[in-house]
This record gives sequence, structure tokens and C-alpha cells, in this order.
Amino acid sequence: MKLLVINGPNLNMLGIREPDIYGKQDFAALEAFIRQAADECGVEVELFQSNHEGAIVDKIQWAYGKMDGIVINPAAYTHTSVAILDALKAVGLPAAEVHLSDVNAREAFRHLSYAGMACKKSFIGMGFEGYRAAIRYLAGKED
Repeated sequence: MKLLVINGPNLNMLGIREPDIYGKQDFAALEAFIRQAADECGVEVELFQSNHEGAIVDKIQWAYGKMDGIVINPAAYTHTSVAILDALKAVGLPAAEVHLSDVNAREAFRHLSYAGMACKKSFIGMGFEGYRAAIRYLAGKED
């Protein structure tokens, strides 16, 4: 099984950006965690991060015919991007949404997830563990 793991804007700033919300571990630690979680499930992963909405849309479209599923943390685009929603719907791959923080316990504008409308399941407020749960879910190994 091959999964594309997409991280959206500002996730490359982990460890620097609001560590009280997002933690003190940096983006390299997140990528290492994701690779380890994938290895544990026998899943191949391709990692992608961008601060640009169009690049994320392009990568989702790229996944069609190449990947078996998508794990996506659209970050701020969660609440604004119909383009990412439409791309996820267009490719029709099973997708799982991840958010490090509990977006539902934060500002009201963060409660709406456009990307989540195209995802089979969301893993919210679990920190890095949300990625492991999403990979396990898409790999059919959910506890």
C-alpha cells in the first residue's frame, strides 16, 4: 500500500510556531514519526509539505493512479479551501484528515473543515499520534 501524506502551510515551522499549541518537536521529527508509523504498518509513504494551495492541489491530482490513499493535514487551508476539497473529491482516493491540535476547541472559524468533507475519517487533537492513527486506518489496521 502507498499513501501520500500532505502537510499544509506553516507545518514546516513546527517547534517554532506556537509551541504551546503545536508542541516543541520540529518538522523533521514529524516526518521521522510518520515514516516510522508507516514502516510499522508495512505502508510506503510519500511525504509532501507546501505553504501554497495550488501546489497541494497539484500533488493531490498527481496521486491519482499512483497512490492508494491520502493522509492530509491541510492546516489553515482546512477552513478556506474549496479547491483542496474538490481535488480530494476528484481523485476519489480514500483520505484521512489529521490536525495536531483540537481545532474544535479553538476559534469558531476553525470548526469548519472543507477538506474533511472529502475524508473518510478525521483524527483531531492527537498530536503526532494522529498521523499514526490515520495511516493505520487507511491501511485497515485500526485498533
